[in-house]
Amino acid sequence: MYVAVKGGEAAIANAHRLLADRRRGDRSLSAIGIEQIVAQLALAVDRVMAEASLFDRTLAALAVRQSRGDMIEAIFLLRAYRTTLPRFGYSKPLDTAAMTIERRISATYKDLPGGQLLGPTFDYTHRLLDPSLLSDEAVEEPAQRSAETGRVMRVSEILGEEGLIEADGDMPEDHEIGDLTREPMEFPMTRDLRLQALARGDEGFLLALGYSTQRGYGRNHPFTGEIRIGEVEVEFDVPELGFAVSLGVIQITECQMVNQFKGSAKAPPQFTRGYGLVFGQSERKAMAMSLVDRALRAEELGEDITAPAQDEEFVISHSDNVQATGFVEHLKLPHYVDFQAELDLVRRMRREFEAARNGGEDMKEAAE
Repeated sequence: MYVAVKGGEAAIANAHRLLADRRRGDRSLSAIGIEQIVAQLALAVDRVMAEASLFDRTLAALAVRQSRGDMIEAIFLLRAYRTTLPRFGYSKPLDTAAMTIERRISATYKDLPGGQLLGPTFDYTHRLLDPSLLSDEAVEEPAQRSAETGRVMRVSEILGEEGLIEADGDMPEDHEIGDLTREPMEFPMTRDLRLQALARGDEGFLLALGYSTQRGYGRNHPFTGEIRIGEVEVEFDVPELGFAVSLGVIQITECQMVNQFKGSAKAPPQFTRGYGLVFGQSERKAMAMSLVDRALRAEELGEDITAPAQDEEFVISHSDNVQATGFVEHLKLPHYVDFQAELDLVRRMRREFEAARNGGEDMKEAAE
C-alpha cells in the first residue's frame, strides 16, 4: 500500500534535517560545547539572557548553539522556554550598592570614592584583529586584587549631598509591581514598566535611539555618572518564615546617567537621572537604556516632546526584537490569495487608467 505524502511536509522535514546538519558543521571538527560557549562567547550569552528576561547561562548558551549564533532567534527560544516556568513571587529590590564589583567607572569624577576599577573591557584595546587567537596560545596571567566588598558610595550620592540632583525614583507605597510578561501593555506607562520594556528591548534599537538623543533629537546633555558590573545577591521574602532568604547571586550591569536640567515652574535647575540595568556584562545596552529612559521622562519633567526617543508609545512599541522579528518575518509565509487579490485590483485599476487616458486623447482629437 502506498501513502501519499504532501510535497510541503516532505520539504519542511528536509529543511529541518538540513538545518541540523548546518548546526553540526564540519564533521571533522569537534562540536562546540555549552561550557565553551558560556566561557568564550560570554557577552553573546549575556545579551540573550538580558533580552529574554531569564538568568541562566547554560540555557542561554544552548539557545545560541541551537540558533547557530543568531542572537534574536536565541532570544526567541529562551523566551519561549521562560513561559513554561512557574512563577512563585518577586524578589526584594536588588541592593546594587552592596555589589561585589568587577568593573566600576565614572566619567564625572576622576577621584571616585572607592576608586575607578577598569575590569574586563574592550575600551582600552586596539581595534585590530589579533592573529594569536587563530591558535590556542597561552595568555599572560592578569594582575588581580581582592574584590570590593561592603557598600560602595554612588556618584549620585555625592551630588545629592549638595542637593544638585533629583531624588532617586521612589514609587508610592501602595504601588503594585507591574509585569509586562503577564499583563498587556497600556499607555501611558509607569516608569517601572517602562524600564522593564527597555531592559528586554533590542540593544541595537536602543543604541540607535540613544545615539539620536546625542545628535540633537531630544538632546539632554548626558554624563556617565557611573557604570558598575558585578555580582549582587537575590533575596526572596518567604511569608511562612517571616524573613528573606538568599536565592543566590547574579551578575548585572548598572548605569546611571547624569543629565543637565534647566528647571521648570515646579523644580529648580539640577541634574536628573537616566537609569539602566541588565543581566550580565552588557554596558553598551545599559548605557543606551539609561539614555532612552531619560529621554522618555520628558513629559514628567515638563519638557517638549520633539524627538522619536521621547515618544513613549513609539519607543516601547518597537523596542522588542522578538515581536519585530515575528512581524517582519511573517512576510515569508504564503500570501498567495492576498497577492492574487491585489494583482486583480492593480490590473483593473490599470485598465481604468488606460481607458481614461485614451478617452481624454479621443476628446482632444475631436476638439482639434
